[in-house]
Amino acid sequence: WDETHFGKMGSYYINRTFFFDVHPPLGKMLIGLAGYLSGYDGTFPFQKPGDRYEQHNYIGMRGVRLCGLVSSWLAFLCLSMQMLELSRSLPAALLTGFILIFDTGCITLSQYILLDPILMFFLMGAVLSMVKCNSCADRPFSASWWFWLSLTGVNLAGAMGVKFVGLFVVLLVGLNTIYDLWDLLGNLSLSLVMFGKHLLARVLCLIVLPLALYTAVFAVHFAVLNKSGPGDGFFSSAFQSQLIGNNLHNVSIPE
Repeated sequence: WDETHFGKMGSYYINRTFFFDVHPPLGKMLIGLAGYLSGYDGTFPFQKPGDRYEQHNYIGMRGVRLCGLVSSWLAFLCLSMQMLELSRSLPAALLTGFILIFDTGCITLSQYILLDPILMFFLMGAVLSMVKCNSCADRPFSASWWFWLSLTGVNLAGAMGVKFVGLFVVLLVGLNTIYDLWDLLGNLSLSLVMFGKHLLARVLCLIVLPLALYTAVFAVHFAVLNKSGPGDGFFSSAFQSQLIGNNLHNVSIPE
């Protein structure tokens, strides 16, 4: 059923038809983009699960499985490095990578038009970036330190932009940041000015940057969906007047 739902959402983006959904738009936008780039015209109705796609080019829509494939690659290489950095045990790192690569749930989710592979990609990217940033703690404000800290913020925005459950990785990174700042505050050799720089860097990269990117995703969402469709009624008359094909389109709406 979920493939039917999210496939239809992807078609709405291709047709630029406005809709309302409970999830943030990033994952569905990526599904629609994958379909558009692969030549899908957005005409398949997605009425019920099991309908044959016939001549419709749905392969691009299922192209989100690439996120699952990349996630498996990250599991073996990147997550293995994370376990290696956390446990200093190569066998534990290899075991972690193999468990995720051959997990039946991950394999199944990566076969269909779903948000979960995209979400997993950003979740693992956020944890990887966080661990790699921690490994650069002995050289703060270096190029690699800024890169991994900024990439953590980008992945946090991606996780939140796909599903609200991505807030759990925000909590994980937040707790790690609080612990890190508390440890720095207890370092008597560190001046308050330097501590302030550490605090400001984390505010910029882990709060301001993710919120800016998250807002930008919605800006693109509303810019692309400029035609009337299901979900118009959830919004104000002034908003509906901006949608092409709506009964209120270009009607003067009093404040």
